[in-house]
This record gives sequence, structure tokens and C-alpha cells, in this order.
Amino acid sequence: MTEYTPPKVWAWNQENGGAWAGINRPIAGATHDKELPVGKHPMQLYSLGTPNGVKVTIMLEELLALGHRGAEYDAWLIKIGDGDQFGSGFVGINPNSKIPALQDRSGPTPIRVFESGAILVYLAEKFGAFLPTEPAARAECLSWLFWQMGSAPYLGGGFGHFYQYAPFKIEYAIDRFAMETKRQLDVLDRRLADNAYLGGSEYTIADIAVFPWYGGMVKGWSYDAAEFLQVHEYKNVLRWAAAILERKPVQRGRMVNRVRGELSSQLHERHDAGDFDTKTQDKI
Repeated sequence: MTEYTPPKVWAWNQENGGAWAGINRPIAGATHDKELPVGKHPMQLYSLGTPNGVKVTIMLEELLALGHRGAEYDAWLIKIGDGDQFGSGFVGINPNSKIPALQDRSGPTPIRVFESGAILVYLAEKFGAFLPTEPAARAECLSWLFWQMGSAPYLGGGFGHFYQYAPFKIEYAIDRFAMETKRQLDVLDRRLADNAYLGGSEYTIADIAVFPWYGGMVKGWSYDAAEFLQVHEYKNVLRWAAAILERKPVQRGRMVNRVRGELSSQLHERHDAGDFDTKTQDKI
């Protein structure tokens, strides 16, 4: 491979190849006018069943399972491969053009919330669930929540990109991010050696945030890299992931806005609790 020497001034090469190259660009803002649909429920979610999107659908399903009817939601599919995230309506809710984006329409004026971590905190505070109020426990929960926000880009945009999506394999990049991903898994494994959940003894938004990324990795769902990363080494993460996956709201949340996998596991849009039984892709 020819060694690359960066130019003095970077220029955008639109033909850089690789998965997702067609939707990546160095500027923000809308590319086209498109209003977002609005359903009947208090919460309007615009998302896709990626790890970041799954965090929010799991949270909403967990809240509903606790009896919080105000958490009823419509989940609209945002096809990021088609550039839906650059429509004017979506950009109006999330100027960063990333899923998920939430609009709380329960009050007189709709409230927008974007970035998955912010949505989890917003919903936890609104409904008084999955975020401890005791100061030390709250600090521990939020520390692990924000650990995920800072760590997962190395797993997804770093390891996942260069291992699976880049147009050609770069040994240095794969080694660099594989090392960091395994270090992060070791961080989790050590924490979970003496704790049932990341915050301690209780299931919280920290677990909801971390599970789709790192639980998905050790369960073999991410980047076809379980053997490469030897995920069987992380026994405590595997135990924790299995316990979370047993939760019915987690199982339901993983189905919403999902466009891959078994057809029976894909509920492209969710507008009613009954949709899980009647509107998965194997039934329509």
C-alpha cells in the first residue's frame, strides 16, 4: 500500500468508497424539504434499529411495562441509507442529522430531544424511572451512561468501520481499534464481576445504553467479529447481556425500527402495542 501524505489543505473526495460513503458529507443542514409524520401518541420517535436507536425503544418499552401510559409512542422509520435524516423536518428536531430523535408532544408546546443519551436522561427524569435519585447511585449511573457515549465511537466508527465497512483493510487501523474495543470490554467485565448491573444492584439507563453496543458485540450481533475479538473471554459481560436480553421490554425494543434479521423480528414502525403481534415483516 502506498503511504499517504496528507495535503496542506483537506479536500472532500466524494468518491472515497466504502459503505455509507454516499451519505457522508462535511456540512450540516437539510438537503431536501420533507415534513415528518405525526401520530396519536405523546412521544414521537424518528429512528432506525441501530444500537443508538434501540436504546430509546428499549427505554420506552420498559416505561410502558411499568405502567407509564404517558410513554406511549409512535416509532417512525428513518432510512439513513436513503438520506431521510437530511430532510428538513428531521433536521428541525436534530440539527446533527443522526438518529434517534424524539419529540415530546404531551404538553402545549412540543419539546425536541436529540442524541440518545439525552433522550434516556429526559425520559428517566420525566417518568422517575431507571435513574437513581440518591446522589452516589445517580453519579455512578450517569458515569457509566457517559462512558458509553465516549467509548462506543471507538467500537462503531473505529473498529466496526475499519473491520467491516472500509473499502479495503488497513492493518494498523484494525489493530488500533481492536485493541481499544477489547480494553473497553475488559473495563465492563471488571465492573460486572462484582455488580449485577453497571450502576450497581439496580438496572438503569446505563445498562439500557451500553447493552445494544457491547451486549450486541458479545452476543455476536455486531460486525461478524465475535471470534476475531474472542468475546467468550468476557464472562461477566456475557452473563449481564444474557440477563438483560431475558427482559420482555428489551426483546420488544429490539424489534422496533429494525430492518435486518429474521422477518418475524422486524417491526418497521410501531404505533400500537398490538403491532408486535400483527405487523412484523413476516405478517405483512
